[in-house]
Amino acid sequence: MVLINSSLLCVSWREEEAHTGPLALVSTCLTLVFVVEVVMKIIAFTPRGYWQSRRNRYDLLVTVLGVIWIFINSTLHNNLSYTVGFIVVVLRFFTITGKHATLKMLMLTVGVSVCKSFFIIFGMFLLVFFYALAGTILFGTVKYGEGIGRRANFESPVTGVAMLFRIVTGEDWNKIMHDCMIQPPHCTPADNYWETDCGNTVASLIYFCSFYVIITYIVLNLLVAIIMENFSLFYSNEEDALLSYADIRNFQNTWNVVDIHQRGVIPVRRVRFILRLLRGRLEVDPQKDRLLFKHMCYELERLHNGEDVTFHDVLNMLSYRSVDIRKALQLEELLAREEFEYIIEEEVAKQTIRTWLEGCLKKIRATSGKQQNSLIAGLRATNEMNVQQDLQEDKKEKENIEREIEAETKESELRQRAKPKQTTAIPRSDSVGSTGRKFLAPTLSDPSTRGEKERPNSKKRNNRTPVEGEMTRAQTRESINNKVNSTKICNVTLEVKEWWHEQLCIYSDTSEEDCL
Repeated sequence: MVLINSSLLCVSWREEEAHTGPLALVSTCLTLVFVVEVVMKIIAFTPRGYWQSRRNRYDLLVTVLGVIWIFINSTLHNNLSYTVGFIVVVLRFFTITGKHATLKMLMLTVGVSVCKSFFIIFGMFLLVFFYALAGTILFGTVKYGEGIGRRANFESPVTGVAMLFRIVTGEDWNKIMHDCMIQPPHCTPADNYWETDCGNTVASLIYFCSFYVIITYIVLNLLVAIIMENFSLFYSNEEDALLSYADIRNFQNTWNVVDIHQRGVIPVRRVRFILRLLRGRLEVDPQKDRLLFKHMCYELERLHNGEDVTFHDVLNMLSYRSVDIRKALQLEELLAREEFEYIIEEEVAKQTIRTWLEGCLKKIRATSGKQQNSLIAGLRATNEMNVQQDLQEDKKEKENIEREIEAETKESELRQRAKPKQTTAIPRSDSVGSTGRKFLAPTLSDPSTRGEKERPNSKKRNNRTPVEGEMTRAQTRESINNKVNSTKICNVTLEVKEWWHEQLCIYSDTSEEDCL
């Protein structure tokens, strides 16, 4: 479309020519197509994203001028409107330079060269203006010759500047010098400067030789060096360049994926995503180059203190990490860079060790927590089992105690019932000795008499048995409640006491009531 629009300039646009109207109509239609293109780009990229590109800005400017020309051409059909349309078409032609990589690099070279050489160009202009003023004073009235004429002379500073620019291009500067050296009889000498048309030989030699040497061999060589430097930057081979245009373009596309708001800055934490998405020469594999990946991330964090980083900051960091700095940097820059990288490596090593130790501590804490939880659970389970066992043992002990008490009670009752009836001895009158002691006498063989005498003893036993049984039970219960293990000992003691008490009652002279 741009080429078709530019082809309309093959013929002149004049009001008196018949083909001018159809050409203007075709240009109007093409301008409307460009308007639609701009609207679609704004919808696709959003107004903010569209405005980020310089080429889009230029397209928008030319399109706006084209719309203005349409309104002018619809109201005025004269040479002025056609001239404006001609200018718009010429401006439209320069938009094609941004759509081709080679043309774009050429325009970038020119633009960057002009920006970098601005002060050199400005200094050259001052030098030319100074020499023009000096030439006006020295050679303002020189006679016309082969090099000096009506359009090329030093009669005024303006014409002097034009003359010197001719000399800068190298156009017959020696002839102009010889014309300024003219002497009589080829000129008219006079005492007054304004009346003579002769030149000055010494001044001409010094003036033109110094100017030509300074301009040609110093200033112009500086301009050429700047242009060649920028040309080598954009037109270098892929193998020789530190960062080729394709690498920069790839990085730009990756940046646009992460920087969705098109602000030109991103948080430091998003640099990791850019490094993972990069391909080509700037690619960094986090799995293979883990240390390099950490060094690059920490470098940006250290330089910007964790704040946002710009497009050029990340690109500069990648360029340092992607090339051999020993060959690309000078000595001072190399020493400073190596010292900075050493600091980064040391800090990354500290962070790595710290992270590893924190991970180990977390694992140890998690393991100890699990063990502690399992220990507590085991203690709880053991405690519950012990409590249950204690309860069961208490129940068993209570049952055993109750059984023992019942058994002892039954046993004591059976013992009381099963005891043989003891006989009482009837003292004889003649059994008393001289000492007054009484001796046992043999019992009577008469059963009736024995039965009568056994009755009081049985009465005594019957009267004594309930009292002794109650005391035995009370003592037995108390002893069982206090000490379960001493139950049998207490029973034996009670039996001995009972037997001893019975013997005392039998062999003593006390009455039955005293025994009771």
